[in-house]
Amino acid sequence: MARTVLVVDDDPTQLRLLESVITRAGFRVEKASGGAEAVERLTGEHRSGIDVVLLDLVMPDVDGLDVLAQVRPQQPELPIVVLTAHGGVDTVVKAMRAGASDFMVKPAAPERIRVTLENSLKLSTLTGEISRLHRRMSGEMTFDDLIGKSAPMQSAIHLAQRGASSNIPILIEGESGVGKEMVARAIQGTSERAGRPFVTVNCGAIPENLVESILFGHEKGAFTGASSKNIGKFQEASGGTLFLDEIGELKLDMQVKLLRALQQGEIDPVGASRPVKVDIRLISATNRTLSQMVSEGMFREDLYYRLNVFPITLPPLRDRPEDVPDLINHFARTFAASENKNIQGVTPEAMALLCDYAWPGNVRQLENAVFRAVVLAEDSMLTPQDFPQITGKQPMPDGQPPLSTGDASAGASPILNMHDVEGHVRPLDDIEGDVIRHALKHYDGQMSEIARRLKIGRSTLYRKIGELEDEAVAD
Repeated sequence: MARTVLVVDDDPTQLRLLESVITRAGFRVEKASGGAEAVERLTGEHRSGIDVVLLDLVMPDVDGLDVLAQVRPQQPELPIVVLTAHGGVDTVVKAMRAGASDFMVKPAAPERIRVTLENSLKLSTLTGEISRLHRRMSGEMTFDDLIGKSAPMQSAIHLAQRGASSNIPILIEGESGVGKEMVARAIQGTSERAGRPFVTVNCGAIPENLVESILFGHEKGAFTGASSKNIGKFQEASGGTLFLDEIGELKLDMQVKLLRALQQGEIDPVGASRPVKVDIRLISATNRTLSQMVSEGMFREDLYYRLNVFPITLPPLRDRPEDVPDLINHFARTFAASENKNIQGVTPEAMALLCDYAWPGNVRQLENAVFRAVVLAEDSMLTPQDFPQITGKQPMPDGQPPLSTGDASAGASPILNMHDVEGHVRPLDDIEGDVIRHALKHYDGQMSEIARRLKIGRSTLYRKIGELEDEAVAD
């Protein structure tokens, strides 16, 4: 999608010339014939939609400096490039102090205009991304930082906003890659605990023998290898928010200890002689169905009710296709700026391809696909050829690949062969290995998604992959 430039000049001839030059450079153009019209466009009800402003400095009534003074308070991150016939130091200093991003001296060559606009957009994109990352790391990220205008996503965001206003425990449910941590950070940044610690714990990535130590801490000498004291994640998050991701991966013995910590508001570090009081806001997340795990005896019922006080379900990306174009454009701009690539947008063919794809890995998979496309791109627009991992797949509507029971000896090329070259049924271990390898490729190595689709635990999946690797080395 082409970026939009608002050209502001009181000279009709100059306005037409600039429009022609900027259009040939690949931008969309909107025009304002004076300062007052520009202020109304940039501060009015429909002020969005402008990516960069090219502003004449000398105009009657409302000049460029007046425009900057009125626009900057409302749009502090909008890049504004001023045009001036007088390139003196005093003029430039006044414009930059008033909030101009850059300046050009009339008459400016077409190439100079194009490069200046592209550089201003890159700088604006990087500045916005840095600002967003700063808000994320400082615990001040808000729901305005989330991309999701579709009805299902807006419903989830509205529910999250209501939950953020209290200290109630929140459980965020959704498939891997839908953005559960982003929503959790937005809840933190909108709550009264904004700016305080936000500590993330991936419960599925902690070795079983270290879970208690990592969560609750330990004293020096509490066990072999404990050479120093560790305060643990609960104490790190005290006063702020503790985000327990993949909570369904915790073993039953640790679920008991977690339940006690939540009920009592205190923890027992390993090797400590007395409990430690903690003050946390708990947000949990899972890509599994905890209620089903409770019925199967894999998750404690009392802990489930302790966590599931305020549930929020995030929709998968395939259920909110309206958000795909905005996400694609956001990722394309961000990666193009960070990789110093001149990417102006996405072709209609590529956008249609990406919007029709099921995205089993959700937003995370989409982000990675756009990142790779930006690196591969040789033109200023992303095309279907820049997404080979998408064009080479034709997923079913539910994101599941078709399976075949064809015979490898028959000359077919099925995804999964059930028979060997002699026509006999293959050993179960061999078939299982093929399924795991196919899942690794199909879901781009997203371990949580693979485990969920195969209906096995993550630890089991890691073990089986290790066994496959050992077999490969042995062979």
